[in-house]
Amino acid sequence: MQGIQRGLRILEAVAAHQPVGVGEISRICELPKSSVQRILRALAESGWIRAADEEHTRWTLTSRMLTLAGTASGERGIREAALGPMRELGALTGETVTLQVPDGPFRMVLIERIDCRHPVRTHNRLGATSPITATSTGLAVLALLPDEEAERILARPVPRLTANTLTEPGLIRARLREARAQGFAVNRGQNRDGVCAVGAAVTGPAGAPVGGIGLSLPDSRFDARRVPWWARQVRATAEAVSAALAD
Repeated sequence: MQGIQRGLRILEAVAAHQPVGVGEISRICELPKSSVQRILRALAESGWIRAADEEHTRWTLTSRMLTLAGTASGERGIREAALGPMRELGALTGETVTLQVPDGPFRMVLIERIDCRHPVRTHNRLGATSPITATSTGLAVLALLPDEEAERILARPVPRLTANTLTEPGLIRARLREARAQGFAVNRGQNRDGVCAVGAAVTGPAGAPVGGIGLSLPDSRFDARRVPWWARQVRATAEAVSAALAD
């Protein structure tokens, strides 16, 4: 039992800090390096993790782990439904396209990404999580939740990630009203410095939000005059995914 628990702790550490080395995992999990190294080799041989460099000093999750997570939480359906429309949106706009789903009531997790063709691009690893109030997709999802549920989420303190992060509940409520009226939300450096995004919610067969499509780009390419056009394309993509889920 202890071996299984240690293995799960190490797998969680890899997921949270990838690519990550033996020394850092040893510190995080408070385990001897020799034990960590042995468990990492076993996880790699089983296909759950892979070396991120030729020296096998840093480790990252494999797609097997991400697939298992998606199967367990129902994310496989939304990912499969979203891939085609996401690729079309990426080709149309030339920017990075993301798919996020709720990870509990307070956070969003990135489960799919289509990278842009520009040499300067935004990048966030698959499996990365963010506060639901700090991303465009999170705000779009939050805007469609029942008021009571949204208020429970807003009652929890919001961490300040950047100078632009909205932490005042009143300001967040105003943004939610805008997102609800417009069908999309905009993020200008609220989650990460220099990263902007336009997001729209994806709804399930029952009409409740189950995720969000985001268009992500560096601040250097963000033009407020283009937001209406970007928003139409993102909304159309989110609606296409929602329609596919309803079939």
